[in-house]
Amino acid sequence: MASTLLPFRPTSAQQAQKRATQLASALPRPLDLTVASNRYAAAGLAVGALAPLLLGRGWKAALGTGVAGFSAWATARELDPDHPQTAAVALPVAAVAALLGGVPNLLGSLTAVSSLRVLSATVGHRPSQSDLLALGAQAALSAFAGQRAAALLPGAALSLAADAGDRFAPFPEAALYGVAAGVLPPTLHRPEKAGTENGKDGDGHKKAGNRGVLTDLLSLAALGLSQSLAAPEAVSSGCDLVPTRVSANRVQRSRQLALGTLGLGLLLRESRGLAPLAAATLAVGLRRSGVLNAAAPDRRD
Repeated sequence: MASTLLPFRPTSAQQAQKRATQLASALPRPLDLTVASNRYAAAGLAVGALAPLLLGRGWKAALGTGVAGFSAWATARELDPDHPQTAAVALPVAAVAALLGGVPNLLGSLTAVSSLRVLSATVGHRPSQSDLLALGAQAALSAFAGQRAAALLPGAALSLAADAGDRFAPFPEAALYGVAAGVLPPTLHRPEKAGTENGKDGDGHKKAGNRGVLTDLLSLAALGLSQSLAAPEAVSSGCDLVPTRVSANRVQRSRQLALGTLGLGLLLRESRGLAPLAAATLAVGLRRSGVLNAAAPDRRD
């Protein structure tokens, strides 16, 4: 009788499983260099960083250009997991846009990749508490940096992911945290307008504002392919952690969210920070419209 009053003590195996569940994340995707598309991305990152140095620019521009291209590649892999050639096109487009039009604020790029990854559920894990904190932090930092369209991405992605109702869906209240993180900071801190374009950056070059002609054109080109982009499409790629196919419905919603974010970015004059997202979305749209030849689906990122 006395033993029934003792608190339940989980076994070591149950404790280990609980720790593994808590540590698991829906965000990271290790870059496996045995995969050709991943080797291409690593090489593109290096070349993108080297090009500005050869043109006499500093390390800040070099790293920004390389990361912008890599972000576009990673974003395209979330929007089009079956077809690595879309990511292969997005990488140089974003790198050239950064090289010619100025390095974007990379907070928007990081926020876009994280948000779309959670929505597409390509990792194959429900967002953990640490994931929600990371998404909230990205939303808040993007908002403080004046990237208002990007700041709304985590909340929107979590809301759509919760609405999916599958095994990877976060609890519905999670979307409120993301929305609050993206909406509240601008009410507490009004970012400086992008009128600092007359100033100089650390390398002595003209500072880039939140928009540019080239990045506006990228967003407009992607939005011009909305009809083919937003249409349903079967997905055959599997999730990273579990033997389950990536949800075609989730990928479709990710594409629709990307289009909505690009449209909002144009309205808010924030296209530069969304240039990697625009490059990725444009590449997917070009493939779906038949401009890019579709190769056999890729089974692994």
